[in-house]
Amino acid sequence: MTFISAIKGDSGRWQAILVLVAYILVIIGISIYSRKKSSSLDGFLLGNRSIGGWLSAFGYGTTYFSAVVFIGYAGTFGMSLGLAGIWIGIANALIGCFLAWVVLAEKTRVVTQKLNAKTMPDFFEKRYSSPGLKVFSSILIFIFLIPYSTSVYQGIGYIFEAVFSLKFEYCVIIMAVLTAVYIVFGGYLGNTFSNFFQGIVMIVGIVIIIALMLSSEKVNGIEGLKKLTQSGYGILPSSVSPTGYFLDKPAVVLFFNILLTSFGVWAVPQSVQKFYAIKDKKSVMRGSVIATVFAVVIGVGAYFNGAFSRLFFPDIPAEGTGNIVPNMFLQNEYMGYGILGLICVLVLAASMSTLSSIALTSASSIGVDVYKGYINKIAPEKKIKLVVSVSSAVFVLISAVLAIFKVDAIVTLMSLSWGTLAGCFLGPYVYGLYSKKANKVGGYISMITTLVVTFTLIFVFGALEGGQGFLGLLKTGMKRAQVIGVICMVLSMTLTPIGFLFNKNETVDKAKTLSKTIS
Repeated sequence: MTFISAIKGDSGRWQAILVLVAYILVIIGISIYSRKKSSSLDGFLLGNRSIGGWLSAFGYGTTYFSAVVFIGYAGTFGMSLGLAGIWIGIANALIGCFLAWVVLAEKTRVVTQKLNAKTMPDFFEKRYSSPGLKVFSSILIFIFLIPYSTSVYQGIGYIFEAVFSLKFEYCVIIMAVLTAVYIVFGGYLGNTFSNFFQGIVMIVGIVIIIALMLSSEKVNGIEGLKKLTQSGYGILPSSVSPTGYFLDKPAVVLFFNILLTSFGVWAVPQSVQKFYAIKDKKSVMRGSVIATVFAVVIGVGAYFNGAFSRLFFPDIPAEGTGNIVPNMFLQNEYMGYGILGLICVLVLAASMSTLSSIALTSASSIGVDVYKGYINKIAPEKKIKLVVSVSSAVFVLISAVLAIFKVDAIVTLMSLSWGTLAGCFLGPYVYGLYSKKANKVGGYISMITTLVVTFTLIFVFGALEGGQGFLGLLKTGMKRAQVIGVICMVLSMTLTPIGFLFNKNETVDKAKTLSKTIS
């Protein structure tokens, strides 16, 4: 008998199953509908660059917020920061959404259309006239998105195992098949339409969750918020470190997480690619507002909900904070199987949208950037589309297998995936959009330096904090992923301009072409 069965009993489990089945049927229906509109390669990868503001905004938002936010981050920062964790959600909305859309969306839409770039590596090749940079960035994307995807599969698998009383392996397989179906059949449009539906599910779900949590006996509305504030877990973070380390001060932890999660999204390929497909400038303006509102509801709501964990669990459990939020839901007297089913679908919707975007981004790098770029340069669109579809399925398969076997050494890399990719690409991407002087030398400097610094700092922090042996140093150093990621993003923006010194080597014709492209 699972933990949830012991608390809730088994008689109402059918309600949760019914909610899940209804969700799956809708997703399959969307995939079938989208298949007819994704016959061309451009349609399959970018929806023919005709996506409006609402769909683009929901696609961006649902890719931004996954189960990692709802379950992992909300629980972890709910326990360590309390209500102060809300500032992460606010910053994500203002910096990660609104400012990102204002600074990047329209410029990305225009430049990538002029260059006819379909992926981020494709953008790097055409913007910097560097096939090598294209291959290098493609490899980085594929390598660092697999552990991210794997960890999300594992997180959802544990929740579904508890609620539906299925073996963990079966849960992962079901999710992997569902993800593959609506990517392979629907492509970018299937992903986009699904994300819109999943975004609605997320909004409805988070509103219901917060209402039920505020109504529970342990929270008791405003009384619970007062109790959190009085116990030192209010809206302002503490400056006292629980371990004595400066980096463990709640205020410092909050600062680095705001920077990483708010600016990191500016350069992770699965999010940036949403800008490629936007229809026009009017859609960009509309999308910037919708995406920001969506982020306020989902991001702030998730961290607000996570703060309640301190009222349910006064002390951090010995096994850690990974299952804090699910266990908090189980102890809420108002959450029966129907609501738990909705919560599962909420987490699944948040994760599936992220997983599908990750898989399509990685597969596009293989199909467009590697296969067409080097293996078969004259390949017809149908063949490229087939390679992308197969690559998507392979990516999903690899992630699912690693999740089933619970390969800890790979899953621990997930926490660095975001920071590493953002560190590699932030400078080359932003300067590539706005500066005529940006070139491939600066791109290589950013990407290579980020990789070297990332793994150097992992082992430096690991050694400073008592890690023993290779795996011990690795796992201990990973705990500073947020700090490492922020350092790498700053380095990328600082070091990429070094390439400007080599700009004299650009030909006159190339300089004129760049001037027309990014003006």
